[in-house]
Amino acid sequence: MDIQITTKKSEGVERLLEVSVPVVAVRDEEEKTAKRYAASVRLPGFRPGKAPAAMVRKRFKDAIRQQVLETLVQEAFKEVMEREKLDVAAQPHVHDVKFEDDKPLTFELHLEVRPKVELARTHGFKVTRNPGTVSDAQVAEQLETLRDQKATWAPVEEQPREGDMVKVLLATPQNDGDEMPEGSPYNLVLGGGQAIAGIEELVMELAPGETKERVVRWPDDFPDEAQRGQSKNVRVTLEEVKRKSAPALDDAFAREVGDFDSLAALEAAVRKDLEEHAKRDADAAVRSALLDQIAEANPFDVPPSWVNRMIDAYMQAYQIPEEQRRQFAGEFAAVAEKQVRRDMLIDALADQQQLTASEKDVDERVAKVAEQRGTDPGQVYASLQKAGRLPEIERSITEEKVFEWLTSRNDVTTGTDL
Repeated sequence: MDIQITTKKSEGVERLLEVSVPVVAVRDEEEKTAKRYAASVRLPGFRPGKAPAAMVRKRFKDAIRQQVLETLVQEAFKEVMEREKLDVAAQPHVHDVKFEDDKPLTFELHLEVRPKVELARTHGFKVTRNPGTVSDAQVAEQLETLRDQKATWAPVEEQPREGDMVKVLLATPQNDGDEMPEGSPYNLVLGGGQAIAGIEELVMELAPGETKERVVRWPDDFPDEAQRGQSKNVRVTLEEVKRKSAPALDDAFAREVGDFDSLAALEAAVRKDLEEHAKRDADAAVRSALLDQIAEANPFDVPPSWVNRMIDAYMQAYQIPEEQRRQFAGEFAAVAEKQVRRDMLIDALADQQQLTASEKDVDERVAKVAEQRGTDPGQVYASLQKAGRLPEIERSITEEKVFEWLTSRNDVTTGTDL
């Protein structure tokens, strides 16, 4: 099919082509399509395939025309790809279709081409690695978090203080001059920002069973703009006070938390966990810094459709409703583009340096997982395959190999703690 192709726009990865299919090709396709219809359709008074061609054309004119259009556009697109040597990055869009009798079929083809990532420089970069040292204070903080998780709440007959959980009846008139309504029950932890400061101060002046009434001013940054800066008469009745009691940090606590013989064993496990987490964070920071420097040294265009696809993935992960897409996309477009650029760099490096995970790599990783779980590798493989997670494992291995290759060819030094 001798089509005409005119490039109307070529910027970065975007192409806008005008395609013209000659009249003779249109007529040939119309003839072929009409014959296919005539051979298969049934018309009253005629045996299958014996209806006159003119009658078939008239009866199925719109259907034939639509089929001709779809076929010609598809064939023209294939020819465009072959002649222009284009590797498309996303589904192309057809616009401004003109399909008239005895005239060429013309349309505009808007597409994105897959950019070629040229990596002229991938070494000679310098990155400082966080030492990832875990301090005694960090271990103590994590132990306090564990204590807090095991804490219990018990009623006390005292005035509440910050950190206590209180049950109150809170009442305030709707408008100035209205009678004070019956209070509504609330449960809150003092100092947790669940109530405005003026109300918390009032609560902490009460003993269980007491009631006080006072004018309280709503803060200027209150979420409800209509109530900002307003002063209202508030009545509070304190019904109950509960105080948190955390267990002692001792060997008994260690045994309660997990399979630890002593507090020292628990502390060692907490430190090890924090060190592993710090190492993962340091590794991620090094990888990110290296990719950023390589991307800056080897600029290339990123297909907008890939960025949009990444934004969609973020929306799904964060459970963002579709009606908030425009705002979310505006805030996360730069983040999404950066991630797509990094993925493209990893793909290019894996391809150029032959670092893509092999079947053997995947099998070895599955075997390792099976060993950790104490189960059969075949069962683990089947489970991962059923869950569609094998590509995820393959990608993880590929990234590990790429970053191992990068760190071995660049200057990664470990910093010092301040």
